[in-house]
Amino acid sequence: MTFAWPWMLLALLVLPLLVVRYRRLQARRGSRTDRLAAAGLSPVSTSSGGGGRERSGRAWVRSVTPVLFLAALALLLVGLARPQAAVAQPHRDGTVVLAFDVSSSMAAQDVTPTRIEAAKAAARTFVMRQPGTIKVGVVAFGESGLIMQQPSTDRTSVLAAIDRLTPQGGTSLGRGMQTSLGVIVGRTVQLTQADGSLETTGPDLGYHGSAVVVLLTDGENTAAPDPLQVARIASGAGVKVFTIGLGSPQGTVLTVDGFQIATALDEPLLRQIASTTDGAYYSATDRRSLTTVYDSIHPTWTVEVKRIEITALFAGAAGLLLVVGACLSLIRTGRVIQP
Repeated sequence: MTFAWPWMLLALLVLPLLVVRYRRLQARRGSRTDRLAAAGLSPVSTSSGGGGRERSGRAWVRSVTPVLFLAALALLLVGLARPQAAVAQPHRDGTVVLAFDVSSSMAAQDVTPTRIEAAKAAARTFVMRQPGTIKVGVVAFGESGLIMQQPSTDRTSVLAAIDRLTPQGGTSLGRGMQTSLGVIVGRTVQLTQADGSLETTGPDLGYHGSAVVVLLTDGENTAAPDPLQVARIASGAGVKVFTIGLGSPQGTVLTVDGFQIATALDEPLLRQIASTTDGAYYSATDRRSLTTVYDSIHPTWTVEVKRIEITALFAGAAGLLLVVGACLSLIRTGRVIQP
């Protein structure tokens, strides 16, 4: 427990002075009673048995009541220092980057009204269901990656970015993840290709365990870099990638803008990407299943320790002690202030 105004605890030094003052008053009162008794001016009780027990009970009440009042005063003085307690509060927190495949095949109409529109509709529902503490970013990728919206809690801006998505070009899953990583770490993630492998350049990406990438695609990877290598980089940064496959592994030929395009969903690759980053793969065949898939993706629960002022608890406890002490005093003497 900590205090916002710790210097107010100096007020507790008053308590020993009050105790000393009270004991002196009690001693003075006892001396006066003895003098009156010696002069025959004080009533002397001759009852025994139950009367003795009654006097013993009253003496107990008489000694407890001031203790209760003193304890209540101590709590009130501590409350003046504004005590604070550290409370762990679990909540969903982090960053979600929605990475959309906007290749030409996403304009296919095998999903009503089109694949891209169905994906956008499901994404809108997902965004609106996220807690206000979650930042959502949007990335579009074809043969390259493009940041449509930096992570933000402004749902209007995120939805507007989703609305701007239009299909064109090929598919590079690696570029989609690379761009998404850049959004999460706050800078461009540079990749260099040497001897068939990919390495990060520049400083370490750090650890981003509360960030996830939702990668939606309907086809095969057709351009560099190697998506599995990028997935390993994401895993090293603590970023989970959830992959969503929209389409069929058997493949089909689609007519888009008068051109025939052969497309097939590479489920094994999407499963490997998800497995490498401790994410999950989902298959979606229509708009309804897309919405269900999005609902199953949740950012990580985190625990944030917050300091909460608990002055009210001290004041309430002090008030309770005062009420109990007052009741005991009323029962014994008929007055709140003891004679």
